[in-house]
Amino acid sequence: MDKRITIDPKACHGQACIRGTRLPVHQILQMLANGDTIEDLLQEYPSVTREVLSGEDKDSQS
Repeated sequence: MDKRITIDPKACHGQACIRGTRLPVHQILQMLANGDTIEDLLQEYPSVTREVLSGEDKDSQS
């Protein structure tokens, strides 16, 4: 699995989340599917980086 994503049964009911946040991956995908841009997501979630959202975080690949 990609190191940018974590699954912890003690956090967010075990949903896949962006590492270091309580932000479920499905929420990001839903927002993008509904027309939000990466810029919108960066404004809404400042703790998440552009590299993580765009998949360019080279150090996180397993």
